[in-house]
Amino acid sequence: MLLHGIFPPITTPFYPDAKIYFRKLTQNVEQYSRGPMAGIVVQGSTGEAILLSDEERREVLKCARDVASNEKVLIAGTGIESAIETLRLTEYAYDIGYDIAMVRTPHYYKGQMANPANMLAFYRFVADRSPLPVVIYNFPQATGYDIPAEVVMELAEHPNVVGIKESSGSVEKVQKMVEGTRHIKRKATVTETFFAVTGRMLKTAISGTADADGGGVVPVGALTGTLSVPTPSSVVKVTGGLKTREKEVGFQVLVGAAHKLEPSLAVGAVGAILAFADCAPTACYEIYAAWRDGDVALAREKQERVAKAAARIVGELSIPGVKYAMDYNGFYGGPPRLPLLPLTADKKIEVEQLLANIRL
Repeated sequence: MLLHGIFPPITTPFYPDAKIYFRKLTQNVEQYSRGPMAGIVVQGSTGEAILLSDEERREVLKCARDVASNEKVLIAGTGIESAIETLRLTEYAYDIGYDIAMVRTPHYYKGQMANPANMLAFYRFVADRSPLPVVIYNFPQATGYDIPAEVVMELAEHPNVVGIKESSGSVEKVQKMVEGTRHIKRKATVTETFFAVTGRMLKTAISGTADADGGGVVPVGALTGTLSVPTPSSVVKVTGGLKTREKEVGFQVLVGAAHKLEPSLAVGAVGAILAFADCAPTACYEIYAAWRDGDVALAREKQERVAKAAARIVGELSIPGVKYAMDYNGFYGGPPRLPLLPLTADKKIEVEQLLANIRL
């Protein structure tokens, strides 16, 4: 699966009484789906997944999937301290149509997690059995555990571990992981114009072909992407009614710090999962687009524009800051769930000043 681009890790909207506000969740996902985002991450840290029950996590995953555009890569946050519970939630995400499982590092038993064997065993257990490709999720600011680059490079050899979201903010670590996994050669199915192909896109294309043929059984090869129809170009395949090709992607490193996006891309990151993209998706995308187009000066200019706001709102004010920034910029943020508290009036004014020139 191609993971190049910008992904917002969406928030979970709540009513004042802390019940999930599904109508606002639907509105936010629809709004992100209309923009230039490569995909959407559901139930990551910014989604307050750790504060939700298992049933609520599943409901949120289902609601977001139901309204997201088929062209957007859907990443489910499925990491739980227990490997078996992580696998169960991953299997559910697969069953309802997600493309990737993002699995955060277990961290509660920190003394044991310091032993690399435990972390290797955890991810290998999940990756061996997961029906979805797995992305490691490292967020030491929240977990208190920072997975070593060497452990990541060892896990990258597993065929079902396709990338990492690295949220430590260390550009040096990003560079080390990129260089240490450069030998890994993998391919992803992409569209004729080199955008990601999602499972929902394939099902829609195949369903449309079946309908055009008057119904009937869809060949297994079409579902797996192995059925091809000759076309004038030897590199283009037709799966159902969708023209696809392959792109070499290797092990894909994404970052989680918007204020360090451009330097991370410069050392080999292929994209980012950014909480700041929840409130300013276009501003984040503009950095990536300029870098992708080879305009380094513009990428740095766009980076400088958001650096202070991203560092303060996401890095310091955290989820309450992100949610208020969303309210200010035309999304629905609403209140966080306890023990998190909404911003005070003075902090709201500060967020508004930081976003004065960053409205989307």
